[in-house]
Amino acid sequence: MDFDLSARSEAWLEKLQSFFDQEVLPRHRAWLEHAARGEPAPFMGDLQRKAQAAGLWNLGLPELADDEPGTRLSNLEYAPLAEVMGRLFWAPEVFNCQAPDVPNMIALQNCATPEQKALWLRPLLEAKTRSAFGMTEPDVASSDATNIATRMVRDGDDYIIDGRKWFITGAAHPRCSFLIVLGVTDPDAGRTSRHSCVIVPMETPGVRLVRRLRWMGCEDHVAPIGELTFDHVRVPRANLLGAEGEGFKVAQIRLGPARIHHCMRSIGLCELLIELMMVRSSERSAFGRPVIQYDTVQRWIAESRVELEQARLLAYRCAWRLDQAGHQDAWRDVSLIKVAVPAMLQRIADRAMQVFGAMGGSDDTPIHQALAWGRLLRIGDGPDEVHLRQIFRMEPMPSWSVANSPYLSAHPA
Repeated sequence: MDFDLSARSEAWLEKLQSFFDQEVLPRHRAWLEHAARGEPAPFMGDLQRKAQAAGLWNLGLPELADDEPGTRLSNLEYAPLAEVMGRLFWAPEVFNCQAPDVPNMIALQNCATPEQKALWLRPLLEAKTRSAFGMTEPDVASSDATNIATRMVRDGDDYIIDGRKWFITGAAHPRCSFLIVLGVTDPDAGRTSRHSCVIVPMETPGVRLVRRLRWMGCEDHVAPIGELTFDHVRVPRANLLGAEGEGFKVAQIRLGPARIHHCMRSIGLCELLIELMMVRSSERSAFGRPVIQYDTVQRWIAESRVELEQARLLAYRCAWRLDQAGHQDAWRDVSLIKVAVPAMLQRIADRAMQVFGAMGGSDDTPIHQALAWGRLLRIGDGPDEVHLRQIFRMEPMPSWSVANSPYLSAHPA
């Protein structure tokens, strides 16, 4: 494993950092003002056109076709670029690298028919629309995905969908034109073969946005979260994504990159939090000396750096594994970072909030959103407990027993 950046990755990182510093960061306060008013930033389209013209487009899609726009960076090459974007919650959208659209693009790349790609994938690649993925339901424990109960019943050449979904990232976005919905197509099949994924246009009769949802008081302005109902929603069977009964296969194809991209961006956010701690503690004095001179603050910053560097190496190894072996052989690595990185983000955000005091919990800083985001990631895309269970199941059992262990100096009675 060699985690040194390739010359190509270094070049793209330098180009992205320059664009971020010159075009994105100077507009951050204006973006926040528009977000506070609940309106889209009017300069987003212009920024996206500039990013696309600079080639900084679809950076998180390593398997683009020849006629699809993007850089074709590997997962490992993309990792440091995602960190830069992660410093601002809205920055990924500038480069068409935002969730849930990128994971949906990957699902469509791998599972869609040519006709579906023309209808749904191409507009996403060109940022002409937005999308969502409908999985979580309020009436069942969605941590066990086999509980998903939304029904999809065949009726001639159509499916009729009935159910309720919530905490659907991006579903409340005004430009969201379709969802990939997971539901039961054959209740008599095996636990992992009952479900299928179907593409559902938002304008289909019977699809209703019940409300926008917030998480710990925070609004997701990039991909607003929605609660949806599906009341006798009729869509053609041609909208089936992948084969019938392979809903979990489609979901896992999109969840692998979704998880690692969240972690990559979170590492960048933690870098920003450490910088904020350094600056704030150096500018404030308490009891006769700068706050940064106190052992406690120095330890918080040092511990944050240790945890961040560990998490980055873990994320880079996961990206390398994805590049080398593909999603099917990298699940353990994905689960490891999915547990480690959100917990780290919470700890570092908590320390930053303590350094900032009351200001850290206000809208003047991104600290409280970072804390909330870390907590959400411990539930979304599979809760910690599910990933820990998966990690345990992949832990090999040693061939020796305690009674005959060569590592023990004495055998128990």
